[in-house]
Amino acid sequence: MDSTMVAEKCFLIFFLLMIIHFALCASMDTIAINQTIEDGSLLISKENNFALGFFSPGNSKYRYLGIWYYKVREQTIVWVANRNHPINGSTGVLSVNHFGNLVLYSSGSQKVLVWSANVSREVTKTNTCCVAQLMDSGNLILVQQRSRRVVWESFDHPTDTLLPGMKLGLNRETGIHRFLTSWRSTDDPGTGDYVLELNLKGSPQGILYKGTKRYWRGVPWPVKSYINGRNFSFVDSQKETFVTYFPADVSVILRTKLDYSGLIIHLTWHETEGKWKELWSAPNKYQCQTYGHCGTYSKCNPSYLYRKFECDCLPGYEPQSPRAWNILKDGSGGCVRKRKESSSLCNQGEGFVKVATVKVPDTSEAVWLGLNMSLLDCELECKKNCTCYAYSSTSISGKEPGCLAWYGELMDTVINVEEGSDIYVRVDALELAEITQKSNGFLEKKHLLAIFLVSIFLAWFVIILFVYLWFKKKGKRVRNAKLLNTIKANEDRGGVSNPEIAFFNLNIILAATDNFSPANKLGQGGFGLVYKGQLSNGQEIAVKRLSKTSEQGIEEFKNEVLLIAKLQHQNLVKLIGCCIQREESILVYEYMPNKSLDSFIFDETRRSILDWRKRFDIIVGIARGILYIHQDSRLRIIHRDLKTSNILLDKEMNPKISDFGLARIFKGDQTQEKTNKIVGTLGYMSPEYAVFGKFSTKSDVFSFGIILLEIVTGKKNNSSCQGDSYLSMAGKVWHLWTEERALEIVDSSMQESCSAHEVLRCIQIGLLCVQEDALKRPSMSAVVVMLNSEISLPSPKQPPFIFRKPITSYNSAITKNEFYSVDEETITELVCR
Repeated sequence: MDSTMVAEKCFLIFFLLMIIHFALCASMDTIAINQTIEDGSLLISKENNFALGFFSPGNSKYRYLGIWYYKVREQTIVWVANRNHPINGSTGVLSVNHFGNLVLYSSGSQKVLVWSANVSREVTKTNTCCVAQLMDSGNLILVQQRSRRVVWESFDHPTDTLLPGMKLGLNRETGIHRFLTSWRSTDDPGTGDYVLELNLKGSPQGILYKGTKRYWRGVPWPVKSYINGRNFSFVDSQKETFVTYFPADVSVILRTKLDYSGLIIHLTWHETEGKWKELWSAPNKYQCQTYGHCGTYSKCNPSYLYRKFECDCLPGYEPQSPRAWNILKDGSGGCVRKRKESSSLCNQGEGFVKVATVKVPDTSEAVWLGLNMSLLDCELECKKNCTCYAYSSTSISGKEPGCLAWYGELMDTVINVEEGSDIYVRVDALELAEITQKSNGFLEKKHLLAIFLVSIFLAWFVIILFVYLWFKKKGKRVRNAKLLNTIKANEDRGGVSNPEIAFFNLNIILAATDNFSPANKLGQGGFGLVYKGQLSNGQEIAVKRLSKTSEQGIEEFKNEVLLIAKLQHQNLVKLIGCCIQREESILVYEYMPNKSLDSFIFDETRRSILDWRKRFDIIVGIARGILYIHQDSRLRIIHRDLKTSNILLDKEMNPKISDFGLARIFKGDQTQEKTNKIVGTLGYMSPEYAVFGKFSTKSDVFSFGIILLEIVTGKKNNSSCQGDSYLSMAGKVWHLWTEERALEIVDSSMQESCSAHEVLRCIQIGLLCVQEDALKRPSMSAVVVMLNSEISLPSPKQPPFIFRKPITSYNSAITKNEFYSVDEETITELVCR
């Protein structure tokens, strides 16, 4: 083979290998020895959560090496390597040198070392060290290739941000102290004035410093394990002591930042709004948030308006400077013991006074006396040492109770905090006696005053209650007497045409219903409860008892007695009599053993009892009953509350219309009336009545149409299935009717008994009855003819209240005015015989 061709092939293979090498390097999340990342390049974690690269903050001309969120639109820096040694105007290069150390150089005319991980030579002396890798947690680590041991990590050297999984605290084995330091400004990530660290003295607590001065203090551990969407964890072992947190929802992006202004801010990223939102911050606007605002041996109250000053001394102490405290409202000087000589007293009658629900004093001066100690044990242990100024019994990590005692100054006590504990402050014998005396005197006075006030209140309450009950009872008797006189006067004038209507004695009703036993309860409505009863002659009755809390029932009661007594039809329920005695108003009806129509057609187990032929007979019977009250009786009556629950069924399942309490009588030439008080049941009201208060015979026709469709479909009109785009059954029927698919909604329990022709004809009649225009609805006489003949029927118009649910398309991010739906359910078409 020609040597030239061999050379060309070798060069081609080398060129392809180089391309593959660079492609692999570009996709890697690691930097090996002698590999570099230059200005403009990015090192991205495997899941694309974080990126490592060079940036210039704000309007700064300097370049820094940092880590930021890769998926967050707003560049958010969470760690900076060379925060105090920026690269001035030239590009930078990050690499792992031949010693295995992570180093950053400025790559200008002179190569200058800007930053280094400073890993010990003892750690990196092997030839296999090291590889730098950016983890999905945002942690930049330096790993020995062979042992996979992490020899350095950025999480050990945080800047101003605490990410989930980062530790705030001390590693005793390595001596690494992890704390946050603010930036100098928005354009300068250099070390700022504020430092947040976990103070390990006493009970660990977060302390914010401004320079060397304590600026704010958090609640000492233990604190709540869940705060603002974060699960906090505290670890205290021989190896290390630290606090860390993780998001309760892993899909949420969280961070904690120490701002250059001195605020500790918990933030979460809202992708839809494209910005960070604050969950919590400290120190807040309250003055008590500032460390030691009221000085030593004091307590600060954020809700101090009733005192006009937020500072107050602890029990046994008084202001060190009364003028500054009372006139200048400056409590920074703190408090001192009232009797300084008493500070030397010990075991001579002194004791402890409870200060409830406070952020306990700075625990830097506190000591844990022991675990699994009761409150009494804690007090006894503190009493043994005269320099023990206070103690608190609290649980560690929510488990064992421990005793925390203070042997130095009591500083930064804040009352009424959410995570508050009780502390017990040591006072001398004189102070304890004074406090006890004041407490007893106050309680004694308070006790006597309370007894006096309660006595007066109870006396007035009994008097007012007695007067109220007396007037109420008298009012009911007067009302019932007037009602009885009205009914009897109507009877004397011949208004009651039924001579069989009886006025029952209350004792007879009580005996028939077993004193209104709950076992005889049939149901309940707006009028009151309905009971089953049996008269002494064996006749079964239904007793409707007006509720004592019903104020509208009296008019309904009178209306029903006066109306139904004038009506006699096989499809109307029969009123046997009434009882108006004492405070009771009772109607007595013939007993319907099968209760109401809705208890059958809407019940999954009982609906099959009603086959199509029986349902059709019920439809015809209801129509004849309505025709009677509209046209064939001596009075033209509008029922106004026709619904399936007001259609009762006798033992042969014949329908009988009941509940005429809301009915109205029309004069001979009257066709319509208007009311300002809309009564009835939603779903059965005609549109002109529900919206404008206008009712007529066509209002009852609309209600009948809804009942007819409910009987055919077995579905309530005012309820809808989750998958339906229509919010009413009538709307669904209309939709299927227009698509010639009406049989799909017919009750499946009638599949073996129904006639498709009759069912479709009834659906058409029902749609004619529920048309929006009242003038286009047929009269009940026309409806009866339609049901009992084969005359041709007109085409119905669209009913009212055709509400449709908006359905969001999954394939479009734009909301449209049209309605679309994807039906993934299997539909079994009903085939009637």
